[in-house]
Amino acid sequence: MDSGKESDSAADTPTSPKNVYKDPDDGRQRFLLELEFVQCLANPTYIHYLAQNRYFEDEAFIGYLKYLQYWQQPEYIKFIMYPHSLFFLELLQNANFRNAMAHPGSKELAHRQQFFFWKNYRNNRLKHILPKPLPEPLAGTPAPGPPPQPAPPTTIAVTSAGSPALSPMQYGIPAGSSLSKNDMRNSAIDRRKRKKEG
Repeated sequence: MDSGKESDSAADTPTSPKNVYKDPDDGRQRFLLELEFVQCLANPTYIHYLAQNRYFEDEAFIGYLKYLQYWQQPEYIKFIMYPHSLFFLELLQNANFRNAMAHPGSKELAHRQQFFFWKNYRNNRLKHILPKPLPEPLAGTPAPGPPPQPAPPTTIAVTSAGSPALSPMQYGIPAGSSLSKNDMRNSAIDRRKRKKEG
């Protein structure tokens, strides 16, 4: 009898072929959900929300954060739109960071640092990408030929015949144009005149 019970329990184990779970969409839904969650971690306010609601005290949730580190592998990283999410995912592996994000001041600090990174990212990156200037010629090399002669000075006649210089705001409207400048004071006076006339 015992041998019959063992065979029945062996058939119910998860390794048996009839109990294997088959994902109906081949893991696409799980992939998208995990991708969305990882990208939400780019927002310090969301991390603060998780800390305030004590998600970081749950060992299962900490295990899930460790599991999500596979997104740092090259075959998955290409789907990440917000690279800060991976940085924060790495920081969330540290218990001190998880505890600090429960405080609003830490959230604001992380938010400011993220903003300054975005603000200066292009300039900081260009410093490393742009070519370096050419070195100055050595003293032992012969100097190039004589410098070119400067061009003779020319005079430009400035006439102020009758047209005053245009202010920068008037460049859009040609001088003498029938288009009037929008002036709220003049339009209010015109409206009052029209009411009296009519």
